[in-house]
Amino acid sequence: MTTAIIAAVAIVAIVAIVAIAAIAWAALALWRDPYALVRAEFARERVALGLARRVVEVDGIRWVYAEGKAPAADAPVLVMLHGFTGSKENWYPVARRLRGRYRLLIPDLPGWGESQREGVAGHGFGVQAARVAAFIRATCDRPVVLLGHSMGGGIAAVLAARQPALVARVGLFDAAGVRFADNQFGLEVLAGNNPFGVHDRASLAQYFDILFHDRGALPAMPWPAPAILVARRRSDSAFEQAVLDEIGRGPEQFLPGEEAARIRQPALLAWGAHDRVIDPSAMDLYAARMPQARRVLLGGSGHMTVMEQPGDIADAIEGLLADAPAEQGAHA
Repeated sequence: MTTAIIAAVAIVAIVAIVAIAAIAWAALALWRDPYALVRAEFARERVALGLARRVVEVDGIRWVYAEGKAPAADAPVLVMLHGFTGSKENWYPVARRLRGRYRLLIPDLPGWGESQREGVAGHGFGVQAARVAAFIRATCDRPVVLLGHSMGGGIAAVLAARQPALVARVGLFDAAGVRFADNQFGLEVLAGNNPFGVHDRASLAQYFDILFHDRGALPAMPWPAPAILVARRRSDSAFEQAVLDEIGRGPEQFLPGEEAARIRQPALLAWGAHDRVIDPSAMDLYAARMPQARRVLLGGSGHMTVMEQPGDIADAIEGLLADAPAEQGAHA
């Protein structure tokens, strides 16, 4: 056997050993933290969108957020807030359509996603609105366009009403915080249950059935993602129940609707016509308090409008950005 052949065989052997070691390391990492597989997919999506992962500490709380750079220093800043059991990744389909034209800030709210949960007390609309206000002050140098989905919509409504100097325009998407017409989800929440609770594959499927009208908008979940998600949601069940106690049946459950009457900024209300979580009647309740708001009802969507019809949502946001500012102290 020649020296060249021996060297080639040695190289192949070394490569094989390195590959086996890498596979073993990855298997060990997944065994210790199976959810790392989901985080890796989220990271892949973020990179594909050209968004950067940022970390900032504000008032002792660690925030993780995705940022999309603007083409110009004076471009509008869009801050996007996710909903209950959600994360910043819920906004990625809309971000795909808005990137490159605005500065995008898409945070995990404290307690959710990658942001800090341990040591963070309270997750109601009021306290979270105050935290988002502090986050905006720490990351922005001008009033922002504040966009909130579901629970995030309730937080956005409170913040826009209480801190108008920070919020130039506001968009509420399937927003919580008003006493909408009774549906099964709302009745279960009022009864003390968590209709979003996940403890096995069947309840995971039910969770997605409640959220999505267009099942084609569901992200792909190849094996072993479903089992990983079930395990994660089971471990989060106590936290979810505590948050639902605050926003769904606590003294602040209708705070966003009450505060919405003080919103004077240009506003957008967008709902899925088939929303089984926050009934579309909620849009009319918000509109009665925000007569300046443009309204969009999406016939092809359930609760997850930002994922089911992201193109229409992006168009609606563009319309909000084009609206003339309201006169100080008066509804448009």
